[in-house]
Amino acid sequence: MSKFQELALDPRILRGLDAVGYVAPFPIQEKAIGPLMRGIDVVAQAKSGTGKTAAYALPLLQRISVQSRSVQGLILAPTRELAAQIAEEFKRLGRFTGAKVTAIYGGHSINTDFQALSHGVHVVVGTPGRLIDHLRRNTLDLDSVRYVVLDEADTMLDMGFIEDVELILKHCPKERQLSLFSATMPEPIIQLSNKYMNHPQTILVDLDEPSVDTLDQYYTIVEDDEKFAVLSEILNKQKPDSTIIFCATRNGTRRLSRELERRFERVVALHGDLSQHQRDHSMDLFRSGHADMLVATDVAGRGIDIRQVDCVINYNVPKHPLLYFHRVGRTARAGGSGQSFTLVSRRELRDFGRIQNLTKVRIKPLKPQDESVHFTAFQQHDTVRTEGPRRTTSRQRRFQPNFRKRRWSH
Repeated sequence: MSKFQELALDPRILRGLDAVGYVAPFPIQEKAIGPLMRGIDVVAQAKSGTGKTAAYALPLLQRISVQSRSVQGLILAPTRELAAQIAEEFKRLGRFTGAKVTAIYGGHSINTDFQALSHGVHVVVGTPGRLIDHLRRNTLDLDSVRYVVLDEADTMLDMGFIEDVELILKHCPKERQLSLFSATMPEPIIQLSNKYMNHPQTILVDLDEPSVDTLDQYYTIVEDDEKFAVLSEILNKQKPDSTIIFCATRNGTRRLSRELERRFERVVALHGDLSQHQRDHSMDLFRSGHADMLVATDVAGRGIDIRQVDCVINYNVPKHPLLYFHRVGRTARAGGSGQSFTLVSRRELRDFGRIQNLTKVRIKPLKPQDESVHFTAFQQHDTVRTEGPRRTTSRQRRFQPNFRKRRWSH
């Protein structure tokens, strides 16, 4: 299959695809659109940047009736940013269909939601908390919903939203199509699908390799107090047009963005302490190119959907290996190319070793001396933490890097 025309989509939807520059379907779209068009429940595992929003948006836009004023499609998303971006993608793809789409999430006045819903909406994209708020106020009627999508289901699990999701599903008609899209498939997600789905078709895209072929991945070993200097060196050498830098904490994100702003000026931050207006403003500046550097936490960054980001830098190594792939997946999206750099301190060696063990694609050393650190061996011989200072064995010291050299390997 090489053309969207072969999917038997409405000409108005094809016109929308042409307008946004879509030419051929990506694997998740090619595999999921057909079953969804036939009314089959779908469980799809696909990482970020693979075109999964269009995979469920196109069948939904095809099957709703724009003559009705009722809500027929419901998409649940874990974060405000992701909800807003999904709604925007629906509007772009369905711009010639007459479909009305609105995003409902916390952080702005609920009166805005009331106004949109009162005018009639075909598709609602929302976060669980705000959707439940409307259900309790009787300002959202889900009786006519025929299509439900859970996007980033694993993140909703991580954020404790599963009970909220189940409550919302109970307000939807039993005769409805349910599709679930997730980057990973933990047991609670499988249990949810077994409970609420009718003989779902399972679709796996890139299950065995959570990486990107067009992404050049690098790491470098550096002391914590030297990370900013190394980060500045990477930025000055690579000169990327757009960069996302991930930090572990809100405070770290705040401090780093302020320091970068002094040096590079066009920098914005994205973290949970910002108001929704501030977060929207940061994203608008970054998307429009008025800011070329975005410093973000993982939770805030999970919903980021930018067409092309040149570079991702992990200022801190994530504790969970899969978060690494969610981060670097912000670049090299939809077949594009990109680079990622991970700054690894001594205390992060074990976490980075787990990441290396998970990927089949080599994460290359940025400097020759980085390659001398054997992370797998370091993991195997790491001592168990006990009360008091941690001792380092002679075997471990063999794997400690030389942190002072500064020669680049490329």
